[in-house]
Amino acid sequence: MGRLVPAVTRALDILELFLDGDGTLSAPDIVRRLQLPRTTVHELVTTLAARKYIVPVAGQPGRYRLGVRPYQLGARYAEHLDLAAEGQQVARSVAETCDETVHVAILEDTDVIYIAKVDSTHAVRMVSAAGRRLPAHCTSVGKMLLAALPEPEVAARFPDGTALAAMTPNSITDPAVLREALAAVRARGTARESRESNPDVSCVAAPVRDRTGQVVAALSISVPMIRWSEERLAELEELAVKGAAELSERLGHRGAA
Repeated sequence: MGRLVPAVTRALDILELFLDGDGTLSAPDIVRRLQLPRTTVHELVTTLAARKYIVPVAGQPGRYRLGVRPYQLGARYAEHLDLAAEGQQVARSVAETCDETVHVAILEDTDVIYIAKVDSTHAVRMVSAAGRRLPAHCTSVGKMLLAALPEPEVAARFPDGTALAAMTPNSITDPAVLREALAAVRARGTARESRESNPDVSCVAAPVRDRTGQVVAALSISVPMIRWSEERLAELEELAVKGAAELSERLGHRGAA
């Protein structure tokens, strides 16, 4: 692997800060959050602004938001990523059937990133967004994707003795407990999450495979606890499996007849 270029790394760190909060930042915000020298931040911000990666926020002197260039790069990426486009279509179809929030997510290290999302039309629904990142062990999509990995790889990502971050009191925090949960996912073929990433929401997920049969994503259905029941769990699990199978087929996977 080649050497990382510090200036490029810092510039990318700045861009990634815009993924959180309200999407606007000032130079002092960046200095504080990245612990970088003011002069360095000023130079990087000036360069990013000159290249249209960030632009000033109208009416808020000294604050910036993402510019058009990241959007253009993302759009170009999406043009060649069938998973995102097809995932959005399938998620919409599943959501229309159950009228609950549907996500499609991929795994990155120990996190999941939602690449497609369709909201429920109910007034009470899960609040989230495509592009959001969450700890994989706290979500049904994450458990589904982790369960598809070889066990040694899971152990490498979640070493024994490491306390896992908790999002709610129900989150798994022990790697040994996580491995037990993943074994259950492998045996069942679907993943479940009960108020582990949101205290008011439970989810089910199923695996999405590409043409080689590899699990490349997971599709989930998220339901507020006021509409959750064990009887509905089976119905939603079946629907998630069907949706994931349809998305897999669109990606070229040929399942068992």
